[in-house]
Amino acid sequence: MRSAISYRQGIRLALAILLLALAGCGSATERTLEEAFEQVYAIEPTANITVTNEDGAVFVYGSNINEMRVEAIKKAYTRERLKQIAVNVSVQEGSASIETSIPKKQRWDFSDRSGTVDYTIVVPTTANLSRLQLRDGEVLVDGMSGETVRARLRNGTVFAHNCFSNVEFTLDRGTLTLAHDWWEPRKFSIQANIALGNAWAVLPSDAAFHLIAETGDGKIENDFEKSAERGTEETTRTDTSIHGGGKAALRIHTTAGNIKIVETNP
Repeated sequence: MRSAISYRQGIRLALAILLLALAGCGSATERTLEEAFEQVYAIEPTANITVTNEDGAVFVYGSNINEMRVEAIKKAYTRERLKQIAVNVSVQEGSASIETSIPKKQRWDFSDRSGTVDYTIVVPTTANLSRLQLRDGEVLVDGMSGETVRARLRNGTVFAHNCFSNVEFTLDRGTLTLAHDWWEPRKFSIQANIALGNAWAVLPSDAAFHLIAETGDGKIENDFEKSAERGTEETTRTDTSIHGGGKAALRIHTTAGNIKIVETNP
């Protein structure tokens, strides 16, 4: 009997030690080390800009100043790993590139952390965001009216606000939100392709555009469609002109996910 009691006490002690160890690991992850990077570069108002990042966030804002401001916050759990993360900015005539170099994580080492980089980038509103690539995290593009905006994200969230460019978003897994506070009667297109996830388009009531939306496994809701036209069956594809169609086009495709077109101030 005593041996059984001792055995159970040993199990409880081992579990207590394990819980303490896990708690210690959790407190260590809260002590994130950070390092800031900030530079300003003179660029042409129609420059082609590329951004590549691994994990973290990329926020791009359009402004009326002919310069590119790059703010980056590097984060890691060890000083050695933090130093290995590099932010490389290159500016040439008519173009600029921002590249992130993060060492690969060694899976067998639990203390090895690859780290993240969060970017806030301010560029001329008329510039072209010719390529924005992020593996995991958040993408925000706000106030761009140049010719092209292209962004690709593997996992995470994409948010586009007041963009009147030819926009192309590709998202493997996550959520996409398109929002406009006002509408401009100009020719532009927004195309979004999502493998797994939902999409929202929040547009003003006077927006005029050609809408093509399709989902392989999900449903489509469109506030601009009159209630009498909606019917009771779930819609998986729609091809319609809103307020005559205008010059703008909105195309959203999801392999698996819902699509919602929201009309504001109806």
